[in-house]
Amino acid sequence: MLQNTEDDTFPPRLTFSNEATFHLGGTVNRHNGHIRGLQNPQEALEHERESPKVNVFCALSQTKVYGPFFFAENTVTGVKYLVMLQNWLLPQMGEDSEDFIFQMDGAPPHWHRDVRRFLYESLPQRWIGRVGKE
Repeated sequence: MLQNTEDDTFPPRLTFSNEATFHLGGTVNRHNGHIRGLQNPQEALEHERESPKVNVFCALSQTKVYGPFFFAENTVTGVKYLVMLQNWLLPQMGEDSEDFIFQMDGAPPHWHRDVRRFLYESLPQRWIGRVGKE
């Protein structure tokens, strides 16, 4: 990202992505987001394990929101993430523009070897992952 700060064509080409897990009990697991309160730090919160949930993916470019995409499975694996990329997200993004850069965080499904192999082959030098621009 830092290498591209001087390139005015970079930000409009960038598409950010992320997902969240919504539990039917009302809690949302944002994976990387943590909220801490200053009031009553000794308060214990109960956490319901294995509650019904839904995993939702979304991607955002300067001109479009891709999603939401709802994963049918309780857990998003690298294989399920790859299928979503191949069959849902990248076909849409390719229809909108052939000149985009896809950014994702370092979640384990994103770093699956088959996901990386697919992105190296499909988007050479046009995706950003755990270790930077690929």
